[in-house]
Amino acid sequence: MSLRVYQSLWAMGGLPYGSEAEWSLPEQIERIDDAGFSGVDIAWTPILPSREAIAHAQAAGVPWGATCFPKGPGDRFEELIETFRSMDPGPRYINLQPDLKVFTVEEGATELRRCLEIAAAAAVPVVVETHRDRMTTDLRFTLQLMDAVPEMRINGDLSHFVVGQEFPWPVPEDDHTLIRRVLERADMFHGRVATREQVQIAVGWDVHRDWLDLFLGWWEHGFRRWRERSGPADDLFFVTELGPPWYAITGPDGTELSDRWEESLLLKREVESIWARLDREAQVSA
Repeated sequence: MSLRVYQSLWAMGGLPYGSEAEWSLPEQIERIDDAGFSGVDIAWTPILPSREAIAHAQAAGVPWGATCFPKGPGDRFEELIETFRSMDPGPRYINLQPDLKVFTVEEGATELRRCLEIAAAAAVPVVVETHRDRMTTDLRFTLQLMDAVPEMRINGDLSHFVVGQEFPWPVPEDDHTLIRRVLERADMFHGRVATREQVQIAVGWDVHRDWLDLFLGWWEHGFRRWRERSGPADDLFFVTELGPPWYAITGPDGTELSDRWEESLLLKREVESIWARLDREAQVSA
């Protein structure tokens, strides 16, 4: 079993830090590859050059995964899956942010089952992301969806729950318990650290170390549970996803206060260190 750390292409927006000229799309792919990431996560959306990005990744031999935003039965999700199946190489995974607002668990479960059945018929691995302004915006509602759709696997972006539910510090044990229920089903993780006030904080600042350690502890718990239920040939995906300037902390002129690229590399090192320690533990106990 292996940990595959991907970098979000969306998170490359506005980089490099302190420069007026952004890296071009080919440069972004190259930087991700040169930094030792296992692949790139590409959002499939009309507002981004998704097909072009996939073509650059394929040409460079960089594995890729896709993040999609199904809105309901009329969104032609079947056609999207067939599009991915026709690509060579295709996505290592499809990450769903269900962009359908529902009032009942059964309504949401019906839509999720539809997407999962379509993907399963095409033999494409799918996870459902926990995310604000999506069907999974609320922690307790998401847990009910998970109970209603036991075959659903989770991409745990825990930052959205922390800021969305306004977790206090220190985080109460009741909230830890709810997060652990999400981690029990997580087959993928998005790497971002939040507080109750801010969805994305600078992980390299000492003042934020307690919050970083909180997330590292959650991720380690999720890694351990994933390893317990997975086989030797399985891959666990972790995507560093530190969003561009409008997502990050900026000064009055809109300039970011920290270097997101260096912070992405920091998160990569941190989770790889956790994984290496778990590998050593497994070797000792074997």
